[in-house]
Amino acid sequence: MKPNSIFFLLLFFVLGSTAQSPAYLNASLPLETRVQDLLGRMTLAEKASQVNNTSPAIQRLKIPAYNWWNEALHGVARAGLATSFPQPIGLAATFNDKAIFTMGEIISDEARAKYNRFQREGKHGLYEGLTFYSPNINIFRDPRWGRGHETFGEDPYLTGTMGVAFVKAMQGDDPAYFKTICTAKHYAVHSGPEPVRHEFNAEPSKRDLWETYLPAFKMLAQEGKVYSFMCAYNRLYGEPCCSDPFLLTEILRKQWGFNGFVATDCGAVYDMFISHHTAKDSVDGMAKAIRAGVDNHCMGYVGAVIPAIELGLLKEWELDTAVARLLRARFKLGMFDDTSLNRYSSIPYNVVNNKAHREYALELAKQSIVLLKNRNSILPLSKKVKTIAVIGPNANDAAVSLGNYNGEPAHIITVLEGIKNVLGKNVQVKFQKGCYITDTMHYNREPDFKPAIEAAAAADVIVFVGGISPRLEGEALQVKVDGFDGGDKTNLDLPAVQTALLKELKKTGKPIVLVLMNGSALSINWENENMDAIIEAWYGGEAAGQAIAEVLFGDHNPAGRLPVSFYRSINDIPAFDDYAMKGKTYRYCEKPVLYPFGYGLSYTKFAYSDLKLSSAVLSEKIEIMFTVKNTGKMEGDEVVQLYIHQQGQQAIKELKGYHRVHLKKGASKQITFALKPGDLLHYSAAKDGLAILPGKVELMIGASSQDIKLRSAFLIKNN
Repeated sequence: MKPNSIFFLLLFFVLGSTAQSPAYLNASLPLETRVQDLLGRMTLAEKASQVNNTSPAIQRLKIPAYNWWNEALHGVARAGLATSFPQPIGLAATFNDKAIFTMGEIISDEARAKYNRFQREGKHGLYEGLTFYSPNINIFRDPRWGRGHETFGEDPYLTGTMGVAFVKAMQGDDPAYFKTICTAKHYAVHSGPEPVRHEFNAEPSKRDLWETYLPAFKMLAQEGKVYSFMCAYNRLYGEPCCSDPFLLTEILRKQWGFNGFVATDCGAVYDMFISHHTAKDSVDGMAKAIRAGVDNHCMGYVGAVIPAIELGLLKEWELDTAVARLLRARFKLGMFDDTSLNRYSSIPYNVVNNKAHREYALELAKQSIVLLKNRNSILPLSKKVKTIAVIGPNANDAAVSLGNYNGEPAHIITVLEGIKNVLGKNVQVKFQKGCYITDTMHYNREPDFKPAIEAAAAADVIVFVGGISPRLEGEALQVKVDGFDGGDKTNLDLPAVQTALLKELKKTGKPIVLVLMNGSALSINWENENMDAIIEAWYGGEAAGQAIAEVLFGDHNPAGRLPVSFYRSINDIPAFDDYAMKGKTYRYCEKPVLYPFGYGLSYTKFAYSDLKLSSAVLSEKIEIMFTVKNTGKMEGDEVVQLYIHQQGQQAIKELKGYHRVHLKKGASKQITFALKPGDLLHYSAAKDGLAILPGKVELMIGASSQDIKLRSAFLIKNN
């Protein structure tokens, strides 16, 4: 063979090899090199096609199809079999961010396992991906909001710490690859009313914006390193959140250092020109959103992107910025690399809803339960009881415990089943539904009340399982019945039919234990006066019934704490559509409440002592040390809580630390909290943002926001 022929043959092989292995497919190259190489190979039309939640495959570049819309609020959702943990409001009641981290590891294991199977089956559709629209870290500022049970409650610090734990576990700790990607939603100032969420304009004070509505998002961006944000439907100060450069660029990227991607809530661009009237049409809306900092559009208008560029409303480099952010996410999920390089790609499908995961769902359900009342220590009930009447609309309803945005566990344990599991065959369990959750125009109470009253009269004790339902409180529900409208509540009372039945059961003279399954605070004033015991069980997930039964009969000592305030009346709080925080939540409400934030009883007792501070003046940090002792008759958990009040600031109290500690009978433990300057930021009008302000800081250690056991103080000086 001639030398020239050899040269051209070698050149052919080199060029062929290069053509087959472009730089973006070389896993050994830096991420940014790969992203820019791939971006540079894409046509304008191909780039425009990628900014919707449904990103089509680009075969010539080996870009697989992908749907960015996936759900995992408290378990992988809408994708078949999955472990279902308590609804987030119940998770918040655990006051245990370490447990939430473990849950996040389980959920992300199941998510990866399902994704791995979907990939083998060639599936790339809705709910078959790794980018999850979770967690919901909006502040549950008003108990009427129907989606409040998707959140971690009314406090920014508790919400932030729970969210950070969830995100860190879900996204994993691999230096090269994400396990999954979380999306912090709904950014920002979004919490009802549901029927007007597509047109509402929130106008909180700047103090409320910075001290209440933004802190949890900041924590997830900076501490949790969450890689995605979802902008909300509503307007903020007149501008839709999804076209607001102040939110999406100035605060999120420049101030907080966020470097991931932003997705819209589904259909948010449509709202801009249909509901908010801030854009002329879809072309104008897409341009405004992308220019403001949105990268991915759930149910957006990809066909409007090129016209926006042609009209000069959008620059191609602005589109490139958005597409590059999305490509980085896909590279970091391992979508362009051999699966052998990514340890998460080997997670097998048999982890999904396995025994260990089901057991942890039970553990979290138990930890979430709050004991609200226990007159004469009637609880725990004796297992030697002969006959028990289990009554109520939620007693044998499997679906109610799953909340919303839920997976499909292999089995759901109802309260009735749980009680039978705990008691065995030696106790007669009589069940009657008694009533529906709420009255309807077609409902006659009498035929259902009578057998329930007869069962109660023949029993030694009554367990009434009531509350609400995710069918009545939730996202944009098409529901309008007494007490509920469009997913929101119109009052805070237990539905009238349930109270009416409880009053009839009260006449039997038998002790009554009320078990509530609901996602929001209730004004249960009559029930508080007349029930012997009350348990708040939330929507407790697949094992809710077993958890409730174990608490009722003493196999588990309850230690959940309220992540929301239970008000005495709806008249005690301002209007629902008033986003000012004055008069709302434990931080600003000065009126007496039924049950305060952080409240929860136990079957044992605890004592606090020996409070010490490492310094009387804040410098780099202050350590707060004290001792908590179990002085009761059985082992249990105590949730110790750290609150502050800085003189000159508006909040009555602010949670700044919590710790759930397990103590055996007679045991004690020293607890240490640490406060740093960054934990004590308040709004400064002069800076139009957060700052460390001088003044005296009152420090409170308690078992709830109102049950303060120990007090001290320290100073923040001008320097």
